[in-house]
Amino acid sequence: MRWKVSGMDLKDIDIRKADLHIHTYYSDGRMSPADIVREAGKLGYTVIAITDHDGTDGVEEALEAGRRAKVVVIPGIELDTETDDGTGLHILGYGMDVNEPVFRDAMEKLAARRKRRNAELVKVLTDMGYPLSVEELERKQPGRYIGKPVIARALEEKGYISDYRDAFKEGMFLESRQAKAVKKEPYSSREAIELIRGAGGTAVLAHPIQTKGVGRAGSEEFYAGIEKIVAGLKEAGLEGLECYHPDQDRVQSERFCRMADAHGLWITRGSDFHGDDYSDEKGWIESPWPI
Repeated sequence: MRWKVSGMDLKDIDIRKADLHIHTYYSDGRMSPADIVREAGKLGYTVIAITDHDGTDGVEEALEAGRRAKVVVIPGIELDTETDDGTGLHILGYGMDVNEPVFRDAMEKLAARRKRRNAELVKVLTDMGYPLSVEELERKQPGRYIGKPVIARALEEKGYISDYRDAFKEGMFLESRQAKAVKKEPYSSREAIELIRGAGGTAVLAHPIQTKGVGRAGSEEFYAGIEKIVAGLKEAGLEGLECYHPDQDRVQSERFCRMADAHGLWITRGSDFHGDDYSDEKGWIESPWPI
């Protein structure tokens, strides 16, 4: 198992002072990489990872800001994937060479897939009486990344809904039958792990508590389903499990830590920040767990 990322041994990271799951405005976050790094340093973080969805455009800016702020920045990514049986999983990658040719080519293909899907989603919403355009959405995102949260915020800004979360209510807007018929082109979990490892990185399963289709979250059936997934992905090269995440309470976190230990996986911790003020994460760094 490879434990070194960006010249440091992952096992030596003090996860109480690390945030390894952060989104910037290069995906569906709302803050620049440089501003996040500066705020992270002020909060006392020593190691962070920028893990934008399906892209690494914010990594270089974050690395430069890290050098100035004396914060170790790990190049990262979060890939939206499916297992062979169709279970949706998010795979985090750390420490890749983002300019490795195969990895770079994969990023371009993912961007093209996302662009096709966004055009279809915008057409669905426009046909429903809520006009939007891909161009206006891109103007709102400095990184030009468009995902469902970006679309939801645009619906709120246009006055179509009073709160962006309304866009995700069952049967409404992005959860309507028409919108749900617009499917992402599936990307294999195993393929994602292979891609990350091929670029010299380490693959980690993100926020396991969010996994659908393996039983009620927190039930014994659920944990058995997650463990089966983890065991299968470890064979494919998975090296870590995100045991500490805002959606996972203390009991769930402890259960995932035991699972990670049993399978020899790196235990990680991430805020999954998407907001516009990273100083709001002060409560996360002062959380009563991870230890």
